Amino acid sequence: MNKATARSHSNIAFVKYWGRKDEVLRLPTNGSVSMNISNLHTTTTVEFNPSLSQDMVVLDGRQVKDEQKRVSQHLDRIRKRAGLREFAHVQSVNSFPAGTGLSSSASGFAALTVAALSATNLNLSEKEISILARQGSGSACRSIPDGFVEWIDGDSNETSFAQRIYNPNHWNLVDLVAVVSTTKKDIPTSVGQTYAQSSIFFNERLRNMTRKIEQCKLLLQEKNFEKFGIFVEREALEMHAVMISSWPSLIYWLPNTIVVMKHVQKWRNEGLPVYFTINTGQDIHVLCEEQHASTIKTLLSQIEGVSRVIKNNPSKGSYLLPDHLF
Repeated sequence: MNKATARSHSNIAFVKYWGRKDEVLRLPTNGSVSMNISNLHTTTTVEFNPSLSQDMVVLDGRQVKDEQKRVSQHLDRIRKRAGLREFAHVQSVNSFPAGTGLSSSASGFAALTVAALSATNLNLSEKEISILARQGSGSACRSIPDGFVEWIDGDSNETSFAQRIYNPNHWNLVDLVAVVSTTKKDIPTSVGQTYAQSSIFFNERLRNMTRKIEQCKLLLQEKNFEKFGIFVEREALEMHAVMISSWPSLIYWLPNTIVVMKHVQKWRNEGLPVYFTINTGQDIHVLCEEQHASTIKTLLSQIEGVSRVIKNNPSKGSYLLPDHLF
């Protein structure tokens, strides 16, 4: 087989990582806890072809140059492992806006990894696939296992990987993504990560991470939504405090991002159990339980500046699909 198609889901981190201790291996300065989400996914076909003189990358119907080098470098890791020299045609489609803080690189490099491994007939364990995906994009390792996931903080390539904590059906959490802009952010996450340690808050945040990860896993076990929501919202704001206080300063939010935050706080004060979290971008995740999802989705849709609301449930991670999709 020289062709395969894979689908991977984006993930939302409840305990986030910000900063790396190894830029080449993309080893994070701390572990993290996340959930794969159902309707934010990337579908990628990789076909190795001896007639190609270089890799060709088509993203959402458009041949891209800016991402081609990074994709080729990741394919080189797989080619080296497989003893293959052929270049590849890579065709990838996102179900959501890329480069807006919705972790498109996570789903993208996870799908690329799984498809390329299958196309080269490499049969690796889930742990090995997670390790490999991490080298393409750190958070891609979390999009390999199913459901609720922990990314283990390791100091070497072999000890930093993601593993499942709970299956997708563990808890009926809903993640409503409010899209406030589809414009790509100015500073990519991979660049912003290098600023992290310039913040005066960075070391204090790092000092508490082991405790926070254990606390998050306990809250997931208990399924107390109020305690969990408070924890997750505070964690997101803490990470952005590090970003805002770094140099150069990273302010990923747009005015409408803050508008959604204020509405979520208002609804909560009025008795609706809802919380937000946000990654490295302007689009925002709004968390609730299934019984309140329809009401909150309607409220979000009515906010001026929100162009789209995407409902997500906990989902599986990465998997192969029939390669005739494209």
